[in-house]
Amino acid sequence: PHTGTVWKVGAKHNVTWNTSNPPKQITDTIGQIYLRHGDSTHATALASGFSILDGHKEITVPSVKAGSNYRIVLMGDSGNWSDEFKIEA
Repeated sequence: PHTGTVWKVGAKHNVTWNTSNPPKQITDTIGQIYLRHGDSTHATALASGFSILDGHKEITVPSVKAGSNYRIVLMGDSGNWSDEFKIEA
């Protein structure tokens, strides 16, 4: 998601990322997607066990507190963060 995006609790979304030029030295292609809120060190797991080389994964927005400073975190060979976006109940 990009800044200004609004997701609803319970909705399905396709999280996407660019795989057009992956590093040749990738050592871990198994991905994980997390939802992070604000500056919290806690993140909610949304998906795991998929190949980061796929470039997409469908997730369901969990039942979380409404707010405007959420981020998607993609983990695999390295961590990548989305822009902040909003979730509504």
